[in-house]
Amino acid sequence: MEWGMKNRLSQLIQKDGRAMFLPIDHGYFQGPTSNLEEPGKTIEPIWPYADAIMLTRGVLRAAIDPAITKPIILRVSGGATMARRDELDNEGITTSVTEAIRLNASAVSMSVYVGSEREHQTLMSLGNLVNECEDYGIPTMAVTSVGTELGKRDARYLALASRIAAEIGARVVKTYYCEEGFEKLVRGCPVPIVIAGGPKVDSEFEVFKWIYDALEKGAIGVNLGRNIWQHEHPVAMAKAVRAVIHENATPKEAQDVFDAVKSGKAD
Repeated sequence: MEWGMKNRLSQLIQKDGRAMFLPIDHGYFQGPTSNLEEPGKTIEPIWPYADAIMLTRGVLRAAIDPAITKPIILRVSGGATMARRDELDNEGITTSVTEAIRLNASAVSMSVYVGSEREHQTLMSLGNLVNECEDYGIPTMAVTSVGTELGKRDARYLALASRIAAEIGARVVKTYYCEEGFEKLVRGCPVPIVIAGGPKVDSEFEVFKWIYDALEKGAIGVNLGRNIWQHEHPVAMAKAVRAVIHENATPKEAQDVFDAVKSGKAD
């Protein structure tokens, strides 16, 4: 592995082998998502607790302070919206690698839709992206998307999608956590796995628990957005999630961190 690739990966994956990515790219297909209408303001109090921020070039250029010191994971795929929910898999590359370099991105990310009508299209796009990024030492993170077909979030499907993405050359894979068979999924994927946050949930303890379980079963971290910035207490959530990932906090200990920050008993 070339020095540049190693350097960029070391910015994303910390010395403890763990990673906490903060995605705010939801608007690329959802539009002005709740609590993300003004993304710069949304992440201002919470970005210090993340290891990297994932977003599109439009939001990066328009809403993020150039003095920010966090690594950027640039979302480079798109072309589908919630206005056509049945065609969310109809994505292509929207942002060039040249633009990623110009924006000083530490990595790029794109979605793949294994098993969908446009499986071939998205997998070929991933291959082409990897080919170009490798020339410049930029890691590619593949996102195993399921669109609106939430029933696909089982170990067999996610293991297939994750392994295919790794085989094509993704340096990191973002996928969903599943209680049954997640260890097998991780074992079958030769590159690091971060877990997607999924839909917003009502209980913060539930979030801490599945993050903890996923780490115990081999994931290196999370790519978690809505369960942080859509929460009533986003800073408390960010600190508690970081405690699970980088301080090996149990769900109970993470809940204690959350409660202390929420109540003002801790900074």
